[in-house]
Amino acid sequence: MTVTTTETTRTGGFSRWMQHRMNARMNRKIRAGKGTFLGMDVLILHTVGRRTGQPRVTPVTWFPDGEDAWLLVASGGGAGDPDWHRNLMAGPDHATIELPGTGEIPVFPTVLDGDERAEAWDRIVAAQPRYGRYQDRSGRHYPVVRLTRRA
Repeated sequence: MTVTTTETTRTGGFSRWMQHRMNARMNRKIRAGKGTFLGMDVLILHTVGRRTGQPRVTPVTWFPDGEDAWLLVASGGGAGDPDWHRNLMAGPDHATIELPGTGEIPVFPTVLDGDERAEAWDRIVAAQPRYGRYQDRSGRHYPVVRLTRRA
């Protein structure tokens, strides 16, 4: 839910300003080699804004999916797909990631479905049961995105 006031726009209880500050702080930690949050691995996702064309940089939790592949869950706090997911899918050729201690790695996103999504989801929930609980409460299936390294 988004509530607009004269002072700020609030999304999910955080002002955009506060969300920006939190993201910037997490990005600094990742770049310093401390890429975890609540026991989950975090990467920095670089996308391009689908409406503005401006660069976007977002910390996102990830799960391993073999060599040179990463799984992301587009939970959006349960309410809907997050902006990073919409930007990523609108401009997949511009996507890159940073892992702790790396530079930017060019990646290509694929939204998983069917048996592929079910298998990936089972691994995600086994690693972090909270995602299963979040999805159950939200009443929707979260998109699962596989990022693979571009040549």
